Amino acid sequence: MRVLVTGAAGQLGLDVVKKLRQTHLEAIGADLKEFNILDGSATRKFVKDCKPDMVVHCAAYTKVDQAEEEPELCERVNGCGTENIALACRESGSGLCYLSTDYVFDGTAEKPYEPGDAPNPISVYGRSKYKGEQLAASLVPKHYILRTSWVFGENGNNFVKTMLNLGRHHQNLRVVSDQIGSPTYTVDLADLISSLIRTEKFGIYHGTNSGYCSWADFAEEIFRQMNWNVTVERIPSSAYPAKAARPKNSRLSKQCLIHAGLSPLPQWQDGLARFLKEIKAI
Repeated sequence: MRVLVTGAAGQLGLDVVKKLRQTHLEAIGADLKEFNILDGSATRKFVKDCKPDMVVHCAAYTKVDQAEEEPELCERVNGCGTENIALACRESGSGLCYLSTDYVFDGTAEKPYEPGDAPNPISVYGRSKYKGEQLAASLVPKHYILRTSWVFGENGNNFVKTMLNLGRHHQNLRVVSDQIGSPTYTVDLADLISSLIRTEKFGIYHGTNSGYCSWADFAEEIFRQMNWNVTVERIPSSAYPAKAARPKNSRLSKQCLIHAGLSPLPQWQDGLARFLKEIKAI
C-alpha cells in the first residue's frame, strides 16, 4: 500500500510516517515545502502524481486559542484545505484517513462519547474540524474519520513538555481539574492508524490511549514519574480563563475499535512513561 501523509513535519505526522515504514508500507511524507493544501490545483497535482492508495491527513490548524482571533485562517486550513485534499482523493480514487478531535463535541454528556453521537462544537477550532469531517465523509467514499484527544509526542509542543518546563522552576502549579479526557501518545496513535487503514472498515472511529483523567491528574502523573516534588493545585476552568471554550467531558469511547477487530491502545500512563524515556527526560 502506498500512503501519502500530509503534515508530515508535525507532531503526529512525523510518527505516522515512521510507523508506516516500520510496518512495511510505502509512506510519502509531505508538508508545506511539498505543497500547500490551500492551493487546490497544487494539491490535486501532487496527489495525482503521487498515486497513493490512501492519504492520511494530519495537516491542520491546531492553535485552539489563537483560532478565536483568526477564525478565517483556521476555517480555511481545516475546512477548505481538507476539501482540497478530499477532492484530490476522489479524483485519484484514493482513500482518506482524516484526523479529527474531541473538540467536535460540546463536553456536556455524562458518559464517554460514541462515534455516532451528534457533534456540537463550541469553539472556532472545533467547528473547523467538524467541517473537515463533513467534507471528508461527503466527498470520499473510502474514508476513515479518526477522533483523538490530548496528543503528546516528541515533535512539537504539548502539555507534557509544558509541565516539564514549568516543573523545573516551580514547586507549585495550578492546573485545571474539571476537564476530563485521555492523553494520547503519538507513537500509539500512529500504530492505530497503520492498523486501521488496512481494514477497509470505513467510518468514524475514536482513538486515544486507554483510561481517563483530568489535566491535574495528568500533571501529577508526569511529576510522579519524574520523581519531582511539585505540588499541583486543582482549579476549575473558570479560574484559568482561555479564549476558546473547552469541552469539560472529552472522554471518547473506544468500543468501536474492538468492534472493528482492532486492539485498544495502551493505558495513558504507559504511553507517558515511554514518551518520557523517548525524550530522555528520565
